[in-house]
Amino acid sequence: MSAAKFDRAELEAMLVGLRPKLHRYAARMAGSSIEGEDIVQDAVVKALAAHDGGALVERPEQWLFRIAHNAAQDHLRRRQRERSRVTEADMTTIEDPSANAEARLAAAASLRAFMQLSPAQRSAVVLTDVLGLSLSETCEVTGATLAATKAALHRGRAELKALAARTGEVAMPKLDPQEERRLRRYVDLFNAHDFDGVRMLIAEDVQVDVVNRARLNGKKEASTYFGNYDRLGDWALSLGFVDGQPALLIRNPQADDAVRGFVLIDWRGEEVARIRDFRHVPYCAAEADIRLLTD
Repeated sequence: MSAAKFDRAELEAMLVGLRPKLHRYAARMAGSSIEGEDIVQDAVVKALAAHDGGALVERPEQWLFRIAHNAAQDHLRRRQRERSRVTEADMTTIEDPSANAEARLAAAASLRAFMQLSPAQRSAVVLTDVLGLSLSETCEVTGATLAATKAALHRGRAELKALAARTGEVAMPKLDPQEERRLRRYVDLFNAHDFDGVRMLIAEDVQVDVVNRARLNGKKEASTYFGNYDRLGDWALSLGFVDGQPALLIRNPQADDAVRGFVLIDWRGEEVARIRDFRHVPYCAAEADIRLLTD
């Protein structure tokens, strides 16, 4: 196939179909289902911008994985830079960051294993063994030579096998008592369909991100979000953890209480400053390490 500029509608349809696979790759590169979705959203924006800029593409699927690969590499480098800026002096001004980082790593057992590999090994194993790309397609995505890809794949597989042999049980992460109190209040009001009560908890400038669907700003726009939930009966919220991060698990009472998604809440004091709802991206829940908080 020769390089060509394909139709935007065709690209958008391809992105919808490939999004779960792109997320599987990104989540394993980042070690987090949540950060994986951030990488996918970044890749989608870059792909659409490249198309609108007149990009000529020979193999669209490999091109999209290449963009996702580069977005993941950018994300990892950015995260490393942020971590390197945290000096010993900084540690006295923030709330126990090591405990949160350790809890996240402890909870995300399967994704954590991938984080023990080098980025090159991680890419080779995920693209080849998880997503089923051929060696030549993997080379095209990563830009590595065939010899380097084979070596990274071999070493990555060996390391994952060794990790699986020595991985033990991981303890349930802990939830800060103050955050548990705030989240339980939110969950109780939400499950009672007391959305007037929920609105009392949110900030005037609240941001609501219904992932892959809509972004809403302020209490007035957020009313649409709560109204949609009020009209539905296929959900119930429970406290839990997603990749070690406190979350509200969206269960389906009509399907054996299966977890179909999750919600992340950011607080500003006692007010909800941001809501990220992952209900419409079920692949995120499927890839994440999800734990129900037991009383």
